[in-house]
Formats: sequence, structure tokens, C-alpha cells
Amino acid sequence: MAVKQEQLEVALVQSDLRWQDPEANRRHLGQLMDRQPGCDLYVLPETFTTGFLGDAGVTAERMDGPSVTWMHDQARERDAAICGSLVIVDESGLRRNRFVFASPRGELYHYDKRHRFSFGGEDERYAAGDRPVVVDWQGWRIDLQVCYDLRFPVWCRNDRNFDIQLFVANWPAPRVEAWRALLKARAIENQAYVIGVNRSGVDGNDIAYPGCSGAWSMEGHRLVELGAAEAVVRVSFSRDQLEKFRDHFRFLADADTFRLKDL
Repeated sequence: MAVKQEQLEVALVQSDLRWQDPEANRRHLGQLMDRQPGCDLYVLPETFTTGFLGDAGVTAERMDGPSVTWMHDQARERDAAICGSLVIVDESGLRRNRFVFASPRGELYHYDKRHRFSFGGEDERYAAGDRPVVVDWQGWRIDLQVCYDLRFPVWCRNDRNFDIQLFVANWPAPRVEAWRALLKARAIENQAYVIGVNRSGVDGNDIAYPGCSGAWSMEGHRLVELGAAEAVVRVSFSRDQLEKFRDHFRFLADADTFRLKDL
């Protein structure tokens, strides 16, 4: 049986991503992670190798390519899990916005983004995922989600017994208040810690990003929130506090049952 670690130390890595430059992003993200040594988990933004929809003209990567290999190497060197999304060509030749989670033990998990951002044309570039993914890390159950998934509470609902819900994103500045409100809502309704890691800066399509990466408690309290600038922040989660809150307020037991008919 896996040991349930009481405290989980998580680094939120908010980066100004280099447009269409995987090698530069890998190098820069490694330097940012160096600012917060000794964490259990490092969370990188969505499409951290290229920027959102920035993979056109960039050599397609697979799961055995340089970026996933880099994640493995970083995990081993830091003795910590590394996660974030990047564009991957799968075994069927389909492009995916894939959330990859690499552990220092060499384990690799992935979640393919379910809800593609059709307003920005993402549905024309990548194939959709068809299943939620929960990773067990240090005895914590972590639900993997990507950006636009945040807007869909039935998909995000805690019917799979997770402790942390983790969103990586390239969420634009004009809708930053929705970002904050929805992250807080997911924490309250799912009685779970929620993390949102967004990018900062302006991308190659001249879209500005507000940063505002943060973490919320199961009560809906904001534990930490970054500003607009590139930064790395550390947050600590307590299993004891989570379990005491859930034992006292058994709201999840009263939830309605939903099933997605196409799964």
C-alpha cells in the first residue's frame, strides 16, 4: 500500500513561454524550477513547449521525444514529479493537447484534453480525449485537467475520489475573472484542493495572458495567487486538514449522479 504523505509541497511554475521554441522553453523552465528546490511536484503551464496553437511548423513530438525525455530527466534529478501539457502525436498519428505527468521513479501518465477551445480553433488542430485521468502521487489522488475543461463542472465533478484537481492553462487576460471564479467553484463543489497554473506574457498570435496562477483550499479559500509577471511559488497542502473537513462536511455524499453518454 502506498504511503499517504501528510504534506505535499507543490511549485506553480508560471512562465512567459517562448513561441514555437521547445528547446528554449525546456531550458528556461528548468531554470525557473531551480528557484523552488525540494518540492514534491512541479506544475508547468499548458502547451509549455510551444505556446497555445504554437506547434505549426515545429517538429512533431511523440511520447519518446525530447520533451517527454526532458520531463523524465527533470523528475529524476529533482526527485519530484513534473507535469504540464504539450502537443503530442499519438500512436494513431493524431495530434493531442496532452497533459503528461512524469514521476522520478520513471512512471508516466497522461490525459488528453477533453474540451478543445473551438472559439480559438483548437478543435480543428487536435483530437479530443475521451477519459478522465487521476494519478496517485505520494498517496495523493490528483485529477488532471487542461484549461477549457475548467468551464465544464460535470466533467470536473469529484465522482472519482480525488484530493487535488490540477488545471494547466493558457487562459487569456480578458477572461481572467472567469478563471478565478471557476477555480474557486471547482474547489468548493468538489471539496478538494485546486491548482491553476497559467502562463504569462504575450504569445506569437498577440494574445496577452494574465498569469494569476493560484491554489484554493477545499473551503474555497485562496491559498496563493501570482500576479501577471513570470514567477514561481510554492504551496503546501495538508492531508489532515482535507480529511477533517470532508469528515465534518459530508456534502459529496449528497451529490446527484451524472453520466456522460459518450464515454
